[in-house]
Amino acid sequence: MTPAAPANRVTVQDAIAKSKTDEVVVIDVRDISEIKASGMAEGAVHVPLATLQMKANPSSPECLDVFKSGKPVAVYCAAGGRAGMAVQALQGFGYDAHNIGGFGHWAQAGGPVRR
Repeated sequence: MTPAAPANRVTVQDAIAKSKTDEVVVIDVRDISEIKASGMAEGAVHVPLATLQMKANPSSPECLDVFKSGKPVAVYCAAGGRAGMAVQALQGFGYDAHNIGGFGHWAQAGGPVRR
């Protein structure tokens, strides 16, 4: 038996369901070469980890509108490691951010993929 997720945690299944109703922002922090090789989650926004600090900082003129929505942010990468770093950075800016693992987790859970 697996332990229950904390009440406010967004799982990959939650992210898939909420992305269909536009209740969550899904962010792909992988490099473009990884996306070209495998595709990305349908509706996800590509923000490479290297540019996340600038693109998500509310005081930056480069801050993307998706981060201004007030919606929870679900982040994935290839396996979950970079997504964890991204979530820490996003939480530091005050976002309700969640690591949903890797792209494979999204695809295996039935999430739609854009190639």
